[in-house]
Amino acid sequence: MSRTRVHNFSVSLDGFGTGEDLSLKEPFGHAGHRLHEWLMATRSFHRMQGAEGGSLGVDHAFADQHGPDIGAEIMGAGKFGPPGWQDDPDWTGWWGPNPPFHTPTFVLTHRPRPSVELEGGTTFHFLDATPADALARAREAAQGQDVRIGGGPTVVRAFLAAGLIDQLHLVIVPILLGRGVRLWDGLEGLEQRYSVESVTTPSGVTHMTFTR
Repeated sequence: MSRTRVHNFSVSLDGFGTGEDLSLKEPFGHAGHRLHEWLMATRSFHRMQGAEGGSLGVDHAFADQHGPDIGAEIMGAGKFGPPGWQDDPDWTGWWGPNPPFHTPTFVLTHRPRPSVELEGGTTFHFLDATPADALARAREAAQGQDVRIGGGPTVVRAFLAAGLIDQLHLVIVPILLGRGVRLWDGLEGLEQRYSVESVTTPSGVTHMTFTR
């Protein structure tokens, strides 16, 4: 059976996966891009943006595992757009006409809408479903490949709580946000279900891999 994977998911030292006050101008709220500066510096990220350059090394090696063998993605409403995007029938996500997913992508929302097919193989499907039901749909679409849980923290937490994550790549970023959306709430003892490995890097982040 295909695996369910989380990649490049960054959290602050105090456990926040995004900041507070998300908006169209600030997709990560008051956190800005501080949770993702390590990723944005890598060659993997530059290549995804169609640009040259970027760093190699450990951060790049972890970041580059984001894409291989992924056949579908699941994300939350907060990753797909800013608060209130459901009221804009023309909103198709942050990523323009050719999003970086290149797979069927399932958006969890209490206000589903018709699917949207964009360039590069990305089709957004909108579901009001439990994690288990959404995963069943995504696995069918993935045709034997793995399913990536793309975030945000509320969605990752829900899939972890339901026991549906096979591999979690978490990146601990040495900042304190103080407010926002926390990943770990309600997940006491989660580490007992996984083998846990950690790697520190010159950028200051720590990569942690939880493998069931």
